[in-house]
Amino acid sequence: MLPRSHQLNPQIVPLLQATATALDAGRADEAERCLMQIRPIQPDHPEVLRMLAGLHSLRGRHVLAVRAMQQAIAARPDDALYHNTIGMIFGAAGDYDLAIEALQQACRMDPKLTIAWYNLGVMLTRCLRHQEAIPALRRAVSLAPQHPRARALLADMLHIRGQIAEAEAEYRHILAGQPWAGVAWWGLADLKTTRFKAEDVGKIRHAMRHPRASEDDRIAMGMALAKALDDAGDYALSLAALADAHQLARTRHVWNRQAFEASKQATAAAFASPLPAALTPDLGKEVIFIVGLPRSGTTLVEQILASHSSVEGAGELADLPLLLTEESRQRGQPFPQWVGDMQASDWERLGQRYLQRTARWRQQRPISTDKLPNNWEYIGAIRAMLPGARIVICRRDPLETCLSCHRQHMVNNEYTRTFDDLGAYWKAFDQTARTWLQQSPAHVFEHDYEQMQAEPETSIRQLLAACGLPFEAGCLSFHETTRVVSSPSATQVREPLRRNTARAQRYGPLLDPLRAALGQPPLDPLPTSGQAVQGATTHT
Repeated sequence: MLPRSHQLNPQIVPLLQATATALDAGRADEAERCLMQIRPIQPDHPEVLRMLAGLHSLRGRHVLAVRAMQQAIAARPDDALYHNTIGMIFGAAGDYDLAIEALQQACRMDPKLTIAWYNLGVMLTRCLRHQEAIPALRRAVSLAPQHPRARALLADMLHIRGQIAEAEAEYRHILAGQPWAGVAWWGLADLKTTRFKAEDVGKIRHAMRHPRASEDDRIAMGMALAKALDDAGDYALSLAALADAHQLARTRHVWNRQAFEASKQATAAAFASPLPAALTPDLGKEVIFIVGLPRSGTTLVEQILASHSSVEGAGELADLPLLLTEESRQRGQPFPQWVGDMQASDWERLGQRYLQRTARWRQQRPISTDKLPNNWEYIGAIRAMLPGARIVICRRDPLETCLSCHRQHMVNNEYTRTFDDLGAYWKAFDQTARTWLQQSPAHVFEHDYEQMQAEPETSIRQLLAACGLPFEAGCLSFHETTRVVSSPSATQVREPLRRNTARAQRYGPLLDPLRAALGQPPLDPLPTSGQAVQGATTHT
């Protein structure tokens, strides 16, 4: 195979190298400036197209990214790295099936391509195919023992299996050799039960200035630093660290609030009038969807339900949005534009396809859960595709929910970056939840997190009844249930129910901008805001 530099104009080689470096570091503006100089000279060279595809993907322009990369692959069909690149582009667009297919092809073409094995492990993990992900990650680590992200993802696997001490040791091992590895610092922060020590604050600050730290590293370290400062009771400094980390992330990708709100309005309009649902009235009766904002208790609800003898907790499945994306591609229209053209047979087809894709989760138990929080955006489609399915909408105090989202390092959840965007996102969720609770009370149930903390048995009995399940005492001791949990709440659901999870009061008036974004009044001022914040530091 010819080298990638074949027929490349020598004039643009340094610029192309600079573009690749900028893309690897997440510096979209810098990459774009380089490409603006390159493209007038040699726009159709496959390497130029590959860089252009990477820029489009970084900017969130997924259709353009795929188109550019497909053109590049047409010129170099046997290049494993090119198949790796398009795999990651598919993954960034949320099309995990195509991503896995492309990455598997890259691994077959070049079994020694470390990045392809690692990326394959990432995509398999996102699809909860953990048994397949672990060998791919081990292969990446065997090829590159110092690959921090591959090692960190293996540590994540230990975390979700409840092996906290082993996971912490693995993250610390990474940092011993690469103190700038943001993924390891965030991995420690995400263990939840592990408190940072005073010296960790200084270590993180020092690592953020390391010349080898990428923007991804600094974003992850900034989020970890905020956790360390919170552990120390320095709430103002913790919020400042979060603001810096989120601002750095926003230089790469800004959440388009206007487009999101327009999309939600279009979805509401598409499902406002009764639609022809799937032909089989009880289709989907074997599925329970658990939706809500991240950090609102969705993992806890799934853990409770998975403690029932009839229920398998499948986790955060990507199948529903992937099916809707597939339908959009076939119809040449984005969701929900094609909803009005759907017949009952079309919804039946989608519902049956969903059940086929998720059948493996019901091999041992008759009912499975689907706990992808953002599926609240698709409740209308769920009701049409799977009219027999139950939908549990999880609610938690909006201030606590949004603060927790803001403190969590959630890649591709760009609405978490600012208080105003968080407020807009929560309001859209709130309106959607209210609409479907009113329209489908027999199949849509609201679970209140704070009510469960106050009256756990009553709340759990109500949850089981709403899901059509008889009460089982094992659901009250959900923390004893052994299963893989791959969400940020993996540690908490293995503990008895805690009643001191509220954090907003510790920040006092510092959260007034978030209160305003949620339409809440400011906190009544206390004699000194410092006393208000420092006075609530006794629990974590």
